Order: sequence, then structure tokens, then C-alpha cells
Amino acid sequence: MVFDGIIISLIVGFLRKGNLRALAQLKLKWGWIFPLLLIIELAVFMLQNDIKFLGKISGSIYIVVYVLGLLFLFMNRKNLGFNLILIGVFLNFLVMVINGGRMPVSVEAAAVLDPGYIEALKDSLYAKHTMLNSSTYLGILGDVIPISDPYPRTQIISIGDILMNIGIFFFIQYLMIHHPITKKVVAIPPLIKGGEKR
Repeated sequence: MVFDGIIISLIVGFLRKGNLRALAQLKLKWGWIFPLLLIIELAVFMLQNDIKFLGKISGSIYIVVYVLGLLFLFMNRKNLGFNLILIGVFLNFLVMVINGGRMPVSVEAAAVLDPGYIEALKDSLYAKHTMLNSSTYLGILGDVIPISDPYPRTQIISIGDILMNIGIFFFIQYLMIHHPITKKVVAIPPLIKGGEKR
């Protein structure tokens, strides 16, 4: 859902005649850690069902990734939207950490997905997720919100995901529309007529 939020924010920014000049001036503390955490999370997600050992420790890996991500967001909280992103990530982290490092998923909400996903979820084949049941703590913070048609990508999200994406939207809109550098007019040098010298 984070990727969706980024793409939607960029589209809205361009429709509002924004630009990406501010990205060149963007300086975030520990800026290198975000892409690294993203690569680790994607790698674990793709390999956790094929490598048994990785599947067993994946919950712990996700917790470490979340902790480092929260530190990164806290250090950069002065940026517009980062406090909302921080709260959203924390809510996801909280519900995962008190449920064994896995995100609880509502079976009812998951009905919008491929039936094979629900079966895999019941068999615990998705190491990042677990089925929400009566023993789940703070289940309301899990993936309980289904999104389907007319939205182009069917998925289930959490309250934390919504807050994260609102924060991302505010941050990207600031960079594209309201950042001082986006309003600078790029001077175009006058054309030199034939025979003239600079």
C-alpha cells in the first residue's frame, strides 16, 4: 500500500503542476537506511516460504526492520507528514509485536483476495501474516480493511497503512508544490542574434 500512496501522491502533485526539483535538495538523517530496509523486507517476503529457517526467524527480522524504520522516522519527524507516517508505522509495529511478529489478517476482509491466499494464510504459509482470531490482540489494528473495485489493485490494509499514506501524501505534496525551490523560476538565457558577441 505504501507504493500506491507514493504513486498517487506523485500523480496528484504533477496534476497540480508541481515538480521534483526539491528531491535534489532533500536531506534526511539516515537516508540510506530506508532503501536498505525495503530491500531486506522484500527479500524476506519472497524467500521466507522457500527457506524454512528464514521463515522461522522472519517475524524477528520484521520487528528489527520496523524498529530501525521507526528510528529513521523519529529522527526526521520535523519533515511535514513524517509524524503521521511514524504513528502509522508504530501502529503496525505494535499489533505485529504483540502477535508474535506477524500482522493479523481478517479472513472476512481477505475474501476480496484470491481464495488461495486464504488457504495459505490458514496454513501459515505467509510468514509476515497470521489469521486474525479470538486470541488476537488489538485485532482492530490488523489488516481488516478490504479494498477492491473500482480501485485498480485489490488488497487489504490496516489503520496504520492509511495513516502512513496520508503522511506520505502530505510530504510529497510539500516537496512538489510548497517547497521554496519548486517555486524558483529557471532563467533561460536570451538567444544570441547573428553577429553578436557575448
